[in-house]
Amino acid sequence: MENLQLPQGLSPQGQTAGAEDESKRKAAEDDMRRDMIATILDTGARERLSRIALVSPERSRQIETIIVRMAQSGQLRDRVSEKQLIDLLDQMENVQSKSSSKTKIVYQRRRDFDDDDDF
Repeated sequence: MENLQLPQGLSPQGQTAGAEDESKRKAAEDDMRRDMIATILDTGARERLSRIALVSPERSRQIETIIVRMAQSGQLRDRVSEKQLIDLLDQMENVQSKSSSKTKIVYQRRRDFDDDDDF
């Protein structure tokens, strides 16, 4: 019965082994990413990035991705200082503000004759 209920070629042990392999691979990628960031950033920049991660983990992840790509493409020659990281954050903010149009919501209250605001 178990073989009929599972997709073809998968056993109960195969499903857990695949999940374990995936989690090990993801953990190894995270370790490698952390090591690269520690190598690329100086102390002040790492501290700032860790504070950003406390507030907004997804934004921190985006910044890390950008920094790693810049290092891999050879755009970074020295370690990234805190000031350079701040400049990068400002550039990201400017790009995001240009790409997303801000919507403005205007509330108009209807005035009825029985409103208490007419005193």
